[in-house]
Parts: sequence; structure tokens; C-alpha cells
Amino acid sequence: MSSTPETPRVVVIGAGIVGCSLADELTARGWTDITVLEQGPLPAPGGSTSHAPGLVFQTNASKTLTALARYTVEKFTSLDVDGVSCFHQVGGLELATTPERLAELHRRAGYAASWGVRGEIVSPARCKELWPMIDESLVLGGLHTPDDGLARALLASRAQMARASARGARFLDRHTVTGIEREDGRVTGVVTDRGTFPADHVVSAAGFWGPVIGRMAGVDVPLQPLAHQYARTGPLPELSGATAEASKPILRFQDRDLYFREHTDRIGIGSYAHRPLPVDPFAVLPYDEARARSMDMPSSYPFTEEDWAPSWADCRQLMPALRDAEIEAGFNGVFSFTPDGMPVLGESRLLRGFWLAEAVWVTHSAGVAKAVAEWMVDGRPSIDLHECDLTRFEEAQRSPSYVLERGAQQFVEVYDVIHPLQPMERPRPLRVSPFHARQQQLGAYFLEGGGWERPHWYEANAPLVDALGPLPARDAWSARHWSPVAAAEAKATRKGVALYDMTPLRRLEVTGPGSLDFLDRMTSNNLRKKPGAVTYSLLLDASGGIRSDLTVARLAPDRFQVGANSPADLDWLLRHAPADVHVRDITSGTCCVGVWGPLARDLVQPLTPDDFSHEAFGYFRAKETYIGHVPVTAMRLSYVGELGWELYTTADLGLRLWDTLWEAGRELGVIAAGRSAFNSLRLEKGYRAWGVDMTDEHDPFEAGVGFAVRMDRDDFVGKAALAGKGEATRRLTPLLLDDPAAVVLGKEPVYVDGLPAGYVTSASYGYTLGRCVAYAWLPAGLPTGTGVHIEYVGEKVPATVADEPLFDPKMTRIRR
Repeated sequence: MSSTPETPRVVVIGAGIVGCSLADELTARGWTDITVLEQGPLPAPGGSTSHAPGLVFQTNASKTLTALARYTVEKFTSLDVDGVSCFHQVGGLELATTPERLAELHRRAGYAASWGVRGEIVSPARCKELWPMIDESLVLGGLHTPDDGLARALLASRAQMARASARGARFLDRHTVTGIEREDGRVTGVVTDRGTFPADHVVSAAGFWGPVIGRMAGVDVPLQPLAHQYARTGPLPELSGATAEASKPILRFQDRDLYFREHTDRIGIGSYAHRPLPVDPFAVLPYDEARARSMDMPSSYPFTEEDWAPSWADCRQLMPALRDAEIEAGFNGVFSFTPDGMPVLGESRLLRGFWLAEAVWVTHSAGVAKAVAEWMVDGRPSIDLHECDLTRFEEAQRSPSYVLERGAQQFVEVYDVIHPLQPMERPRPLRVSPFHARQQQLGAYFLEGGGWERPHWYEANAPLVDALGPLPARDAWSARHWSPVAAAEAKATRKGVALYDMTPLRRLEVTGPGSLDFLDRMTSNNLRKKPGAVTYSLLLDASGGIRSDLTVARLAPDRFQVGANSPADLDWLLRHAPADVHVRDITSGTCCVGVWGPLARDLVQPLTPDDFSHEAFGYFRAKETYIGHVPVTAMRLSYVGELGWELYTTADLGLRLWDTLWEAGRELGVIAAGRSAFNSLRLEKGYRAWGVDMTDEHDPFEAGVGFAVRMDRDDFVGKAALAGKGEATRRLTPLLLDDPAAVVLGKEPVYVDGLPAGYVTSASYGYTLGRCVAYAWLPAGLPTGTGVHIEYVGEKVPATVADEPLFDPKMTRIRR
């Protein structure tokens, strides 16, 4: 088939559920020159799809994963093969046998309401009605989600193969990929043991073979396959006479890391309770060799009886009818895990045209395929995928040992109750700022992000708590990874001066004769200012969605320092940078101290030869100067709503900078303050956090950052799309909880007039305001004073729409 620019040649590697779904989605969008290569036989080639039990629970703490699962259910429900539906909508039931799990199910019910999935908490008696075989006396309650069910993955693959083939796609089995051809940084073809296939785009949808294909392409795929136990009972009297594949909801017993589904008159049981069983993707046997060794398929490993025994005892406790049953068959099936449990999606910058659609489970398969197809054909997916972007991992998180250790931990934690602030335990510490030793001496409570150790508060400040007076009591969940010391640190910042370690925030250096034109074109605000100016701006995509927010400091005519968010920002700029512009990440070689509070000038002015007065060093200005013996780039910025500066220097001088500030600040009562206080203070000022409050699903005006867009200047990425947008139908809206003792944490559903109308993004107690502050996406036009309710662990908490900024609306504390 000949190729034209409108119908590029696409080779998809892997004809599992993801590859078949992708071929269907691409051909539906008019890309019909699609070749899907598979090393095994079709339609059951022997990867994870061939043995997947098919459970689809849509609800997830991740809005993105929930959206991907919802589309998978919608699509598979619409497909059938010979009159048999590709989705059996029996519903889902998650059981709680402990108070902690019941609280977690209430939170999951909240996620369901936030993301638009039907679900309700049901009584033990209702759980018994839905699953008569369980011992009701063990159950405290359940979460029933009636639209969940069983995906018939092989049938769905067949149905989509047929549709894609009818539009021109071809599926070739028994083709083992042996190489990826490239030229001038672009993919040009796929080499197999049966010939070479030219390609303009290649998509690796190879499942746990992803790292193998990635190595051929020179593209890192941070994925670790692990084996997972699945067993099937013999016929059960309680299911005698059953004719349907399943009639009861798919069942989760997460307190024992187990799940259950019917197989007509038998029950299938999956367990995550055993030790991690990592699999080397480079050692997985080819299909025929696996069969020759009495394995059903390459992804099906022998059942390990010694790992099964504890789970079987737990099964029999939950379902007394299983006490006389026997396991008829079992295997250890291989699945893909990443360091953070999310898929790996997107196009490689190092090899253009080479795409990853990896670490995708059946639950999210069709949704991922749709998103990747949109990305390829339209240039962007219709939903936010930053949590899945292949660029999201730091270099320090890509070592084979890290991927193995974190992938194994993701397996262990599949059904764990995970607090949103819960840090990983290993490997730590991995990345530390130059101030780490001093922070340890001050009793820092470290959490982790991006591999960085990040102080959330300091026990050295505990004596300050007594002066606060009584603080509202917290429930056990919101009190986790929190301390009243955070309140003391927030108050001390508002009254005196505090040092904040801002080192983990990403810093990019952009240089070269074309750097101003480049950054001005790529971002939304006006950067054509004299050196010394700092500008808050946005990275937008072509549709006007917010890819990131930046602070851009022009330090010299052709040199800029850019404060960015994720590795994706660096990747995005590098993709678009012309030859006369150089972009590099300088984060690891530098560090930053935020010096903030009413006494910040009293601290820094005696240490520097430059004039730090408001008249000489205005807000959003930068200077290269000295603090004591240390050369610094000082920027007058504040994300806590107080006077102050961000002070940058090289990593080797970081400790000297900290000690200089600390010693000079002692007579001013300087303290070190952590991220917990920082988050409280920034929410009181209404400062947005990209990736939490706003993503590329949102435009600047509805997100409340329209001030960073200059529509009156020359063209920039996203301008045309913003010019064509109508009135916003939703807004990022500030809420104040009515009860001074109430707290929410984020992702909770918000009810207007009794109906779910949106969800909380960020939330934190505002210690200056004496109320919890929550930002939420809600319908536009809700007037100030409107009463709403936020559902927190099953309770409806009243809140009120407020004006922003909630604190210091005239900005007098920052501009002085």
C-alpha cells in the first residue's frame, strides 16, 4: 500500500489488546496504512492479553486512569463477536473487613462521584445479596459500582482486528521483531525475521516485551514485568447449574490482596499477597519454545504452590463454601509495572516517530489507544496524560535497579491503602539538596517527590506550637504526614522570616542568539523586557491547554533562567528549539533558598552589596549579586504571599549560602519551614500548582491565570485557539470550609444543590484565615457566597464560594 502525507505508514508492534485497539482507533481516524506485527499466533498471541482475567474496576484516585477505563467500558460494551458482547457488565463489589478499609471505600466512592462513575457504599447485608457465598459477619460494608465488569479481552481484540482490517489495516502474526531502523533521528522501519517494514511511525505496544523493543530503538522503557498468581477452583455446588459466564459482580477482598470472578460453575481467584516475582523481559521465551516447555504461553509461568497457601486460607475464611473445594488449575501470569504504577505513553524525542503504548492493563486499553491515536493524528490527546507521559521520570529514576525495586513495590501496594502524601520507603535518600545535613539537624520530616527528599516540617520548631493556642483536632487520615508544627511555621513566615528549600523545583537555562524569539513564541506572556525582568508565563499547546506554568528570568540579552515543572517541560522545549538556541536542565548543579516573610529584607540586605529596597529591587525582578561570600542569582518572587527572594547558587556553595543566612538571621528569629506550611500559604494567596489545579485540559482563563496571556502581541503557541474560545463553562473556584475544624485533602467531589458538580484539586488548612481552603473545578458563574458541600470520607462538609485572593488581596505584603 502506498503512503501519502495524509495516510502515513504505521507499524504497531504487538497485537494484544492495546495494539488491536490502537489499529482500530487509528483507522477510524483515516490512517489506514497500518501494519500490526505479532511474534505469536493470532488471535491469542501469548502476551498478557491472552491470560488476563478481564476485571475492569473503573474508579481510581487518578482522574486520568478513570477516564481511560470509562472509555474502555464504553467501547467494549459496543463491540461483539458472533453475538457475544466484549464486555460483561456484572458490576463490581469491593469489600471492607476493617474500619480503615471502609474509610478507604468511602474515599473511593468520592473519587467515583468526582470522576463521573456510578457507585455507592452498601451494607454488609447488601454485600451478601450480591455475593451470597461470602461470610457476612466479616464484612463492614462494600463499594458497589454497577457499571464495572468483565472485559473479554481476546474477543475485543478480534472485534477490533476485524474493524481495522476492513478499513485497510493488516495483522501479521509469527513475525518476530529483530531491529528498528532509523535515519537522521527518525524511525524509518521495523526489521523482523520475515522481512523489513518501512514506517513513518512505529508504536511499541509489546507489553512486558516493551524494554526489549525499546532497546532496539535506543529508547528507555522504565517497565518491570512481574508474575501474579491466578487460580481456578473445581466445580462448586453453590454454582451448580450456572450457564452464564458470570452473574455476580467482580469481587475485591483488598484487605487480603485478593480478587474473585466467576467462570460459570467455578471461581477464579487472583492474588497480590505473595512475594514479588520479577521477570526478566529479555529472558521471556518465544511462543513455540514456551509451549515446548509445557507452558501455556510465554506470559504464563508455573504456579508456585508455596506462595498460594496463605491466600487460599484467606479465601476459605471469606467464603466458607471453598473449605471443601480444591484448586483445579493455576498459573503465574506476567504483567507490566512501572515505578509509579502508571502507563508509559508518548513519542520519543530522541527517535522521532517512535511511540510507546506500554504498561497498559486491559482496564485502560481502549482508552489508552484512543488517546495515543489522537496524539498521533491530531497532535494532542483529548485528555490530560501528564501522569503517563514517557518523559515524566527523572534520570535518577531510570536505572534498572530503581525500576526493578519500585516496580516490585508497586506490585506489593496494588491494594494497599495509600495516603496521598505517603512517600516511598526505598530507595531513600536518593536526591538531597546541599542543605540536607542542616535539615536533618533541625529534625526535618522528609517526604519524597521526584526522588528528592523534601522537608515538610521541622521538629526544631515544635516549641513554637505552644504559642499558637488550640488547633482544630484532625481525623486520623488528615493527621497522617501532618504536624501542628506546620501551623507554627506558617505563622512564623507571616510574622517574621523563614528559609524554604526550593532546590527540587526544576531550573532550565536557555541561551543563544535566538533564545528570546524562541521563548517568546513558545510562551503566552510578553518576555520582551530588559535583562533583570522576571515574567510569569505559560506553556500552552496548540489548543490553548496549559502544558505548564513557568517563571522566566531574563538574566542577559541571550540568557534566560526558566523555572519549570516536570521533565516534560524540558522535553517540550528541546523538541521545538531551533539550532541557535540551547536548552539545558541545571537543577542538579544548582540550589535555591526561598527567604520569605516581613523581615526578609532585614535578613538579606546586610549580607549583600546591592540595594534590596523596593525602589531598587522591585517585585518580579532579578539580580546577580552576592550573599556574603556566595555569588547568587536573586529573584524577587514569593509563592507564600510575603516579602522575599529566591536565592540561587551552585550546589557546591549551597551549604555556605544556607549557613550565611542562618547565622545572620538568628537575631531575627529565622526558622526553616517546610512544604506543608508552603502549601497552606500558597493556597491562601490562590497560587496554582500545575498538574494539580490545572493541566492541558484547561485553558488559562477558566483556570484563573489569564493575566499571564498577552493576546495583543505577536503569535505564540496556542494563541489562535484561545482567540476562538467562547465563554468558559467551568472555573477553578476558591472555597472556604464553613466549619473551622473541617479539613479536606483534594480530589473530593463537590455538590451544588445536592448534585455532584465538580471536584477539589488542592486543599490545605489556611492557618492565617482559620479555615480550610479548597480549590475546585465547578460550573462557571457561581456567585460569591454560594453554599456547596464537599464529600469527605462519606460526610457532606459545607463550604462557601469565596473571592480570591483570600489573603492580602491588594498585594501590600509582597510589594513593600
